[in-house]
Amino acid sequence: MRLEESELAINGGQPVRLKPWLHNFTTGEEEKRAACEVLEGGHLSLFEGSYLPEPPFSFWGGPRVQQLEQAWREYYGAKCAVSMNSATSCLYAAIGALGLGYGDEVIVSPYTMAAASTCTLIYGAIPIFADVQLATGCLDAASVEEHITERTRAIVVVHQFGIPADMDAIMELARRHGVKVVEDCAQAHGAKYRGRSVGTIGDIGVFSLNVNKTIQTGEGGICLTNDEELRYRLALIRNHGEAVVGDAGYENITNIIGFNFRLTEIAAAIAMEQLKKLGRLNAIRHDHVLALSETLSRYRFLVPPPRCSHAAFGDDGCSTCESTYYLYPLRFLPRMSGMDRAQFVRMVNAEGVMLAEGYVRPIYLLPLYQTRRALKHGYPFAAVENRGIRTNYHRGACPVAERLYFEQMLINEHVRPPHTLDDVMDIARAVEKVAAFFGQRVGTATLTGGEA
Repeated sequence: MRLEESELAINGGQPVRLKPWLHNFTTGEEEKRAACEVLEGGHLSLFEGSYLPEPPFSFWGGPRVQQLEQAWREYYGAKCAVSMNSATSCLYAAIGALGLGYGDEVIVSPYTMAAASTCTLIYGAIPIFADVQLATGCLDAASVEEHITERTRAIVVVHQFGIPADMDAIMELARRHGVKVVEDCAQAHGAKYRGRSVGTIGDIGVFSLNVNKTIQTGEGGICLTNDEELRYRLALIRNHGEAVVGDAGYENITNIIGFNFRLTEIAAAIAMEQLKKLGRLNAIRHDHVLALSETLSRYRFLVPPPRCSHAAFGDDGCSTCESTYYLYPLRFLPRMSGMDRAQFVRMVNAEGVMLAEGYVRPIYLLPLYQTRRALKHGYPFAAVENRGIRTNYHRGACPVAERLYFEQMLINEHVRPPHTLDDVMDIARAVEKVAAFFGQRVGTATLTGGEA
């Protein structure tokens, strides 16, 4: 039955939800006890920026840091883990550890956090943007292949929204062309691709412990790798490597102007407790997403997220993939809705629901790329070694990413604890109310290429 205009909250009617949405608090008594134990011990960090430190200080950090790294690699089934003070630091260190720099191209996603591309610029390499899948927001392997040149040295793959990217196709390209792969798993704690943990498939995997993530320490990050040499290079970049390599007798010092990317003992202690909760927190998110998607999939103008890149195309292989849904990405099809996206969002949000339009603006449209000014004198874009690289920073470079941002994508961040299933279903109830006003009938439609 169609609603009267006065029944909508935007016009003064009763909203679907009056309760406030809750913050992403994942810590409790366990984390308090762990942090207090560190405080009582007195050593808040036990890193030493030299090769032969006096105990109890160490180039590798204190016991909490080392325990966290061991627990992390065991949880994911990787050989090595290196913790840092943020996932951004991890991305910077990953590019450096792989030996990338001037004259090199790195294929990156345009539809994610900016650090996944600026990490290349720190060392003088140039990011080249490949397009993403419409269904997932993850890199499209076909677009990646179109952008590979003789200068391509690496691919930074983002498991966007916690949905695993099409790693089989991307790794096949990487092997065929001899390029390295960095997996950005900042939003994908515990996600799996065909039974394998994301972050263990490429050369280096990067995880975030930022306050907004599924598990968190406020700030923090961890790299995974199965290569001992890469582990050592990551650790050198983390901890003043330029002051270490001499005494260590390490000769491959390119890109080992080290930083202070070190994680504190308190953060490591908190992360240990958070890791124990990851399975439970992911299970709650998964249940919330399934219930919400089941309801919203009944509307012709909405497309809920798939389980993984394969599920988007009906591949049975998706049964071995597990998404962890850091955010809830919902595609809006304006030509099937009878309204524009901004109008829909205003009306739904007036009902007490928080939808956001677009997610992130395609990275290449940021001033940094439009002006090609990262460092003084236009470096690294203006470097002699980078002459001849054809950047693709113009509007229209990645049409799918632009379609998602400007036309289709809606984001909600509340499909997580401490919200209950009833809380999450308020999103569905708000959509139902607005859809009823526009006379939208329930019933899934077959999408045409134009509508999808």
